[in-house]
Amino acid sequence: MSDNQPEYLLIGEILRPHGVTGEVRMRVLTQYPERLSEIEHIYLSKDPEGKNAVEHHIQSVRMHQGYALLRLHGVGDRNAADLLRQLWVMIPLDEAVPLDEGEYYVYQLIGLDTRTEDGTLLGQITEVLETGANDVYVVEGTDYGEVLIPVTEETIREIDIDGGYVVVRLPDGLLPPR
Repeated sequence: MSDNQPEYLLIGEILRPHGVTGEVRMRVLTQYPERLSEIEHIYLSKDPEGKNAVEHHIQSVRMHQGYALLRLHGVGDRNAADLLRQLWVMIPLDEAVPLDEGEYYVYQLIGLDTRTEDGTLLGQITEVLETGANDVYVVEGTDYGEVLIPVTEETIREIDIDGGYVVVRLPDGLLPPR
């Protein structure tokens, strides 16, 4: 919801140096890796929420075996690149790709009340797992504990970010008995 809107949007994580000229290998965490070539600067931080983030200008970016290889201004050798290992890569939220209707950033979903079509409150979304086939909402509540809800057209009936809720239609047997 808007009160927990982050300053930055996570797009990757520096894994290790690539070669000896200062290039780094980045695990891509954005659904728009093709946009990386359009970005002029990134912010790096030890904290995934961007605390104490430091701006770096991108000299070049290329994709290689599913990873992004970044060359940053001022990082000219393997030793300098090694100092960036395990840093989170982010961009300012206001520079993020505008989403299509029906698409949401994870931060917008965290904390939303989740209820069934008949109004039964299951709890709040605490995490979104990316499984490959489809995302999964992790919902924590008092009555059912942790409930894993697959994000499919059949299960997610309505998402109202402003209203602060998600309405779901659960497959039979997904909820344990109370």
